[in-house]
Amino acid sequence: MKILLSNDDGVMAEGIKALTIELSKEHDVYVVAPDRERSAAGHSLTLHTPIRVEELESKFGAKRIWITSGTPGDCVKIGINAILNDDEKPDLIISGINHGPNLGTDILYSGTVSCAMEGAMMGYPSIAVSLASMNSEPELFKNVACFMAKFVHKVKEFNFPQKSILNINVPGLMPEDLAGVAITRLGGKMFTDEYDKRVDPRGKVYYWMAGELIKQCENDDSDINALRWNKVSITPITFEMTLDNVMPELERVLCKEDISKWC
Repeated sequence: MKILLSNDDGVMAEGIKALTIELSKEHDVYVVAPDRERSAAGHSLTLHTPIRVEELESKFGAKRIWITSGTPGDCVKIGINAILNDDEKPDLIISGINHGPNLGTDILYSGTVSCAMEGAMMGYPSIAVSLASMNSEPELFKNVACFMAKFVHKVKEFNFPQKSILNINVPGLMPEDLAGVAITRLGGKMFTDEYDKRVDPRGKVYYWMAGELIKQCENDDSDINALRWNKVSITPITFEMTLDNVMPELERVLCKEDISKWC
C-alpha cells in the first residue's frame, strides 16, 4: 500500500518519525509535512504568499520526504496535486501522530484533523491520529505507531464513506494497560475559555490563553469519555455540514411567498 503522511507538528516531530519507521516496514511511505510546528492552524490554506517546497534526504524508511512552508492543509493539497508522481499517489492518507489529544469540539482548530480532511475532500481515505497525552516519551509514540500498523490492515475491510475521515485518539499508556477500542461520537469542550490578563515590562496589556480541563463526565459514547476509560477512541467525522432535517422548516418559513414582499 502507498501511504502519504503529514502532520501539524512539523517534519522533525517525534510522532511522524515513529509512524514513518513503523509503516515503512510493510508499505511505501511518502511524507509531505510542514517545515515547522503549525498546531491549531485549523483548515487554512496559503493564498497570498508562495509555498516553498524542498525534498529532503530520505530517512526512517520513507521512500521520499518533502517539507513545505505551508499549513497542514497545504501539505496534503500540494502533495497530491503537485509533488507526488502519478505512481506515488496514495491509497491512504494519515495525519499524525499528533502530540496531544484531538477530541470533542477542539477538532475544529486542529491542524492534524484538517490535514486528513483535506485528503477526504479530494476523495482519499484519510485518518487523523493523536497521542492523547502531554507526555512526549518516544516509547509512547512508538506504541501508537504499532497500533496504527495493525489498524491499517484492519481498515482494508472498511468501506470509507465519502466526505469522511476517522479521528483516532490513543491514550498515553503501555499496550497492556489499554482497555480496548471504542467507536465514539465527538464530545463537548475539553477546556474552559479563560485568559490571563497580564502587563508586559513596558506597561502594555496582553492576554495568555489559560483554559483549564473540564472535569464533568461526557456521554457514555463520547470520545472524551472513552479516553477516561483508557480506551482508544475512533470517531467517524464528516465535513458535510448541511443540516438536511432543518431545510424543510426553513423552506416553509422563508420560501412560502415571493421574497420581494418581505425583504
